[in-house]
Amino acid sequence: MNMLVSAGALLLAGGALYAYDMVSLRQSLVSNLSIEAEIIGATSSSALLFNDPNSARRTLSVLNESPHITAAVIFGIDGKPFASYFRNPPTALPPKPVFKDSDTQTYSFGRNQIAFARLVAFEGKPIGTVYMESDLGDMRDRLERYAEILIAVMLMSLMAALVISSFSRRSISVPIVHLAEVAIAVSRNKDYSVRATSSEKRGELAVLIHAFNRMLDQIQLHQEDARRAHDELDHRVRERTAQLAAANKELESFSYSVSHDLRAPLRHIDGFSAMLVQSYGNQLDANGQKYLQRIREGAKHMGQLVDDLLNMARLGRQDVVRRQTDANLLVKNAISNLQSEYEGRQIDWRVTDLPVMDCDPGLMKQVFINLLSNAVKYTRRTQQAVIEIGRSPENENVIYIRDNGAGFEQQYAHKLFAVFQRLHRAEDFEGTGVGLATVDRIIRKHGGRIWAQGEVNRGATFFFTLSPSGDIVTELNHG
Repeated sequence: MNMLVSAGALLLAGGALYAYDMVSLRQSLVSNLSIEAEIIGATSSSALLFNDPNSARRTLSVLNESPHITAAVIFGIDGKPFASYFRNPPTALPPKPVFKDSDTQTYSFGRNQIAFARLVAFEGKPIGTVYMESDLGDMRDRLERYAEILIAVMLMSLMAALVISSFSRRSISVPIVHLAEVAIAVSRNKDYSVRATSSEKRGELAVLIHAFNRMLDQIQLHQEDARRAHDELDHRVRERTAQLAAANKELESFSYSVSHDLRAPLRHIDGFSAMLVQSYGNQLDANGQKYLQRIREGAKHMGQLVDDLLNMARLGRQDVVRRQTDANLLVKNAISNLQSEYEGRQIDWRVTDLPVMDCDPGLMKQVFINLLSNAVKYTRRTQQAVIEIGRSPENENVIYIRDNGAGFEQQYAHKLFAVFQRLHRAEDFEGTGVGLATVDRIIRKHGGRIWAQGEVNRGATFFFTLSPSGDIVTELNHG
């Protein structure tokens, strides 16, 4: 009866340990994949942010040290594969994993493998996904060895139950429980400096513990590398930001100084040219009067350029003070300010209800004035000018300004927002090429961006978006 009871106890204990070991192995496998995915995500975040798939592939190449990782893919925020690693040639790329609403990771066990996915975040926002596949070779081999040991112990227990029980507790149960406790502690505390210990120098458990400790060594090394890379990247970003800020400050100061110093000579040129016309104009022939008139026009044009540059320099030093602002009022004031520009013309203004914007009202008024002024100017040769301002029916957060003016060639759209860049001849449409550059500066000071689309004689489309701290994402359709 003692042998039967011992055998029954061993059978129950073996079954319980078998189940516990299976659960522990699954949890350990998921935990290890989670740790590796987290490290890969942290290391690859800079590659995702700066669109550097080669760096991401180099990060994935360290998985060669993990023999059971069969595949790994980094997906971008758009759901497309960004970088991949396959131990064997793939038949097809896996689809992007689907997460539940609040989950940051997901996994599923198959018959011969486990698939694990984890979101990659930067400053609290997802920027991609790490997907990994691992075979279950360790689990299968471990369980097979465990079953063989259990059968041998059961047979030997009929002859030496007490001896086998003592040996089993000392050589199997204690190391397994200790290994599981270490794995749980590592998973819970993310402390990769702890190590599992074993009194055995040889055997399956010693090999497993050695492999587990080696895995922790590798994870700790990768974590330290990731931390150093992150610190180095952070230092470089701060250094580049400081350099850019200093360069912008110097450029604004230079622009302001040059523009300010040019105003006095230009006033002299214009003033003395006017005196020359008044006092000696009748003594000049037609060519002389034409040349003098061109001198005055050039001085006035240069003066306007200087004034526009001064405005841009002041804008660079002006802080953005946001508050809730009615876009309808901004558009109304802008149209009123432009009345002298379209006096005597018939313009069909079509203004619908616009939203409330979180912005600097003074700066955004200048945006509307400049864009509407463009609409007025480039519809000058249109028989029936139509300028429409409203919301897009597809998205109520989109604002558009539409006219039926001259438009432009789309291939040159990138030049619109550079200083002094114009897509029309000065003989056709006057201008300094600073207005849209000023609009671009204001939009960027709000944390947004601006771009354009157009077609010759069919109008143009300007889009700009405010930063997320604003209430809307705005698009202005100029044409």
